[in-house]
Amino acid sequence: MPTFRYAAKDMTGRAVVGVLDSADERSLANLLRQQKLIIISIRPEAKKTAFSFKNFGAKGKIKLPELVLFSRQFATMIDSGIPLVQALEILTDQIDHPGFKKIIAEIKKDVSTGATFHEALAKHPQAFSPLFVNMAKAGESSGALDDIMERLASYLEKTDSLIRKVRSALIYPIVVSVMAVLITLVLMLKVVPVFKSIFADFGGKLPLPTMILLSISDFLIHYFLLWFGAAIVGIFLIARFFKTEVGATLLDGYKLNMPVFGTIFRKVAVSKFSRTLATLVKSGVPILSALEIVSKTAGNRVVEKAVNNVRISIREGESISEPLMKSKVFPPLVVRMISVGEKTGELEKMLSKIADFYDDQVDATVSGITSLIEPLVISFLGIIIGTIVICMFLPIFKLSTLVGA
Repeated sequence: MPTFRYAAKDMTGRAVVGVLDSADERSLANLLRQQKLIIISIRPEAKKTAFSFKNFGAKGKIKLPELVLFSRQFATMIDSGIPLVQALEILTDQIDHPGFKKIIAEIKKDVSTGATFHEALAKHPQAFSPLFVNMAKAGESSGALDDIMERLASYLEKTDSLIRKVRSALIYPIVVSVMAVLITLVLMLKVVPVFKSIFADFGGKLPLPTMILLSISDFLIHYFLLWFGAAIVGIFLIARFFKTEVGATLLDGYKLNMPVFGTIFRKVAVSKFSRTLATLVKSGVPILSALEIVSKTAGNRVVEKAVNNVRISIREGESISEPLMKSKVFPPLVVRMISVGEKTGELEKMLSKIADFYDDQVDATVSGITSLIEPLVISFLGIIIGTIVICMFLPIFKLSTLVGA
């Protein structure tokens, strides 16, 4: 975020100068006016950056466990009656992560100079999402910042738990698949050529499967740079395509419908949507603002589009359930429960029940898929390596038959 140096006067005519980070000059000017300062000048200031081990790791996205701990401790301090600035000062001393420590110190500085807590948080999007900032804003407006921060910590804990479950389901098959590819390459590049020289001494015609395997091995060895370079370029181009709007939308749509893992992704999307919206509604965030935040934090463009359609529907005076049904992302049971919650005025309660239900569903699905995938991956690995071994030993079996005859 750019840094600006400003000069101003307060209501008594005293000169005030300082340096603040802001999105742009207009945002800084609005902040200074809120502090009842008369602006004289605002100009950008070039930041001097120098590498040091003290600042190492100061950049980058802050992980969920750090945010959970911060939210929990902050809520406890506010509930105990500790002033906001003092609470931030105490937390700055307690945080171990160098990047997060620096961010909290900057937030404390901004709050000390008159900025509101949520405005100070908004200056650090790498640490605090729109969800976090808007809930803090709702807490400040309602005077229940400690309750909302506690609720936010619970939400982040459950989100972190959900992410860990999905990762645990994905890591094993990915690791085994990578190992299978590496083992296959080692066999084709190092082991098969040794057998080729042995077969050359035998003479005679080799079985067709063995000849095919030797041809593949020759291609991989002689054109190693070509196919390896093509694979790297292909992966790079695919990755770039999936970063485009069209590619990302296609990938997100495939995630929800892919075999085996599509069920997990769909249930996670429903759980995350329900819990995020329930948390925001319960915290007093207006429904349109809440849906905007949910769409930005959905993590899936198909779900984001569905949520945006819901916003348009509500703005035009219609219900939440209709556009959700049209999106075909949300199961009919979820849509009906949301519809009932909307009609009875208990939307937040119904959304929380949906989120809890789908969290349990993700648990069960992950356990089932993990137990199913393990034998499948091992079988796949066995078939690949077994095929190579059989192709290599076919000429030896043929030779032993001839010798026996």
